[in-house]
Amino acid sequence: MLQAVHDETELETDMKRREFLGFAGGAAAWPLTTVQAQQPLPVIGFLNSGSPGGFDGALKAFYRGLLESDLAEGRNFVIEARWAEGEYGRLPELAADLVARRVAVIVANGPAVLSVKAATSTIPIVFTAGFDPVEFGLVASLGRPGGNLTGVSILNSELGPKRLELLRELAPAVTVMALLVNPANPNAESISNDVRATAKNWGLQVHTLEASSEQGIVDGFAKFAELRVGGLVIGNDPFFTSRGRLLAGLAFRQAVPAIAQYREFVAAGGLMSYGGSLTGAYHLAGNYAGRILKGEKPADLPVQQSTTVELAINLKTAKAFGLSVPLSLLGRADDVIE
Repeated sequence: MLQAVHDETELETDMKRREFLGFAGGAAAWPLTTVQAQQPLPVIGFLNSGSPGGFDGALKAFYRGLLESDLAEGRNFVIEARWAEGEYGRLPELAADLVARRVAVIVANGPAVLSVKAATSTIPIVFTAGFDPVEFGLVASLGRPGGNLTGVSILNSELGPKRLELLRELAPAVTVMALLVNPANPNAESISNDVRATAKNWGLQVHTLEASSEQGIVDGFAKFAELRVGGLVIGNDPFFTSRGRLLAGLAFRQAVPAIAQYREFVAAGGLMSYGGSLTGAYHLAGNYAGRILKGEKPADLPVQQSTTVELAINLKTAKAFGLSVPLSLLGRADDVIE
């Protein structure tokens, strides 16, 4: 799949990427015949708490990161992928399965890395986390991780108040907001507290709604009319990232201005997004996974901080909602969908 090998065609690359995205069952892995044929090759274990939908761009970036180590899939490594499909309770089992397969390195996102850390203290782990890895005990420090973990810290969980501010700037008449969080996410409480504190300073009312399934999301939106919700802040969570189309569709049908963390939500018809770069984080994670496969140790690789923050606005959706986007806001946008 990697384009690192110059004689590999674009068609082959795209076919392999689609294979990776095909692991939608959570417990799916590379076809048995492929693994058997490549038995001597090191295996990258990939564990994600979400589902392939919404991570297409991130996975492309992950492979670009591997490209920088001149590693070719099928020639230098193979991959075992696991997707929890938003069922965070499955993560310990999926992590234990990868550990039992004695993979060479495990790449895991925020909610998943806690399960992987509990499952092994020897296999190198590369994480992408939207929370403070020191605060959650993943590493001793950013500069000197120690142990078997390193990775990328994405600027996201602390951006909840800023998302509320941006939504208020675009829809100043709204006084009642909803905050959607996934209670299974270890960061849910801090996100809720930060947004509530900011809303109180501005005299806004915020209803915190919890959802950890598609039905939970639908049920949450069903309460909007009763609660007189006029705007929605979507908490950062991989499950919500995977359900960008669902969230954007529900918000559009109810004409509720909403803001999420990643551009994928806006591309699906959502109004706004503001958050760290998902593709940038996965690019860095791919680079670290490649370096570890070539012999470097996690303890010697400082945790990288993906500090790029992107603002995206969908002008079509704004127009449909009867909202006029201030020029000051447009001028700060990194991406405008017209």
